[in-house]
Amino acid sequence: MTRVSIVGASGYVGGELLRLLLWHPEVTVVQATSGRNAGRYLYQVHPNLRGRTSLQFVHPDKLEPCDLLFLALPHGEAARAMQRYTGLAERIIDCSADFRLSDPAAYKRWYGEDHPAPEWLGRFVYGLPEVSREALRGAKYASGVGCNATASNLALLPLVRAGLIDTSKPVLIEVKVGSSEGGASSTDSSHHPERAGAVRSFAPVGHRHTAEIEQVTGLSTPHLSITSVELVRGALATAHAFAVRPIADKDLWQAYRGFAKEQPFVRLVKERQGIYRYPEPKILAGSNFADLGFALDPESGRIVSICAIDNLMKGAAGSAVQCMNLMLGFEETLGLEFPGLHPV
Repeated sequence: MTRVSIVGASGYVGGELLRLLLWHPEVTVVQATSGRNAGRYLYQVHPNLRGRTSLQFVHPDKLEPCDLLFLALPHGEAARAMQRYTGLAERIIDCSADFRLSDPAAYKRWYGEDHPAPEWLGRFVYGLPEVSREALRGAKYASGVGCNATASNLALLPLVRAGLIDTSKPVLIEVKVGSSEGGASSTDSSHHPERAGAVRSFAPVGHRHTAEIEQVTGLSTPHLSITSVELVRGALATAHAFAVRPIADKDLWQAYRGFAKEQPFVRLVKERQGIYRYPEPKILAGSNFADLGFALDPESGRIVSICAIDNLMKGAAGSAVQCMNLMLGFEETLGLEFPGLHPV
């Protein structure tokens, strides 16, 4: 069994990693760290794990060597301690934003400071298997992915790879997100009377995940807006692009099917009737699937591409475990085939 540990295991992403890894047939979880919760049982923070494990949180200072280390830390902490972590594990998957961008200049532009460990940027493979599958096979280091960027990239990639987007025109992306995207620590904006019933423009412009969209798609004109809605889990990206030439629905079907057939966790959702005619994050809770749909306005050439994910799964922990499977030579889908719930 491959021995894995999780640093920062008391947060939402850490909890999802525990949920997935404790049931994974090829790994064993040896340590889960938390400075604030050291000594407490995992289920006291993550009650869904009750009866599944007797592990207790350990203080980060007591982290021991293992085969693979997951880092689920706040922004900047992994990069500042990478030398220590690489001394403890041969392979590392960092779920934060620290190593997502390969260009130090792009990092400084979007994060407002120099990268604390620029020498490590080129060593990390971008952790979205739909983009980096071959590079992840046998890799030692993988980055996390931004949940908003993941939904946006998966919405756009079928069009980009088919060469259907008019790159001289803007590409507009609106992402609606649930409250778990804000993490486990409470803030004024997450206080229940302020959050309940909200449809709140969180980042109309300038969201940092735009950098990942540029890096993955190669588009120079993606414009991203984020809106918080009354969900706990879920992200729904609605991308608007214009076709480079006159097209019909059959052209889009060909592009989306060509993309999806190579991706074990991408499903096409475009029905003529029923409630779930287009992707909806509600039914993906707890799932690593990404549902893709599209619509075409033939008069204007506007393509609307839609992607729904669970932000904590395909947008974070699920993709991280998918990366682990590729890095270690396991079946890519191992431990990740839960389809979601209906009704929720």
